[in-house]
Amino acid sequence: MSRQRVAIYPGTFDPIHVGHLDVIRRATSLVDRLVVAAAINAGKDPLFTLEERVRMVEADINAAMAANLMNGARVEVLPFENLLVQFAADQGADMVIRGLRAVSDFEYEFQMALNNKRLKPKIETVFLMASETSQFISSRFVKEIHMLGGDVSSMVSPFVLTQLERKRGRS
Repeated sequence: MSRQRVAIYPGTFDPIHVGHLDVIRRATSLVDRLVVAAAINAGKDPLFTLEERVRMVEADINAAMAANLMNGARVEVLPFENLLVQFAADQGADMVIRGLRAVSDFEYEFQMALNNKRLKPKIETVFLMASETSQFISSRFVKEIHMLGGDVSSMVSPFVLTQLERKRGRS
């Protein structure tokens, strides 16, 4: 039996949006098992709790799996609050998937990848470029646009939109 290819796709996912889902879908064509890892990341002052973010990611992934969009890979969602490369090693992953939207993302991601490589040399970082339809989307923009009354329905799933509405006290 051949060795399973396992990857971690980490993020805050506050909230998950169509750009994240695009990277997840594309990453499943590279691996047998993908762990979507929702980070505590209190430094980003998340709008949603870790439990709420995990639930939203699970809902969106389950919908994508029901639509047969996950290329046959096993996908699971787990929270984590320790060092990314240690979490990856604990999951048996040999790959970390990162999405890149712009050159500005690259410098930070490159530095993080080099540090991760120094800590766990056997874990590779794989960068997936955002598709042209989602490269302008970020969780921060989704939250800001929604808070100011803008329409984010093309950026998030109906479930996530409902959660945003609930969080902002809208009906």
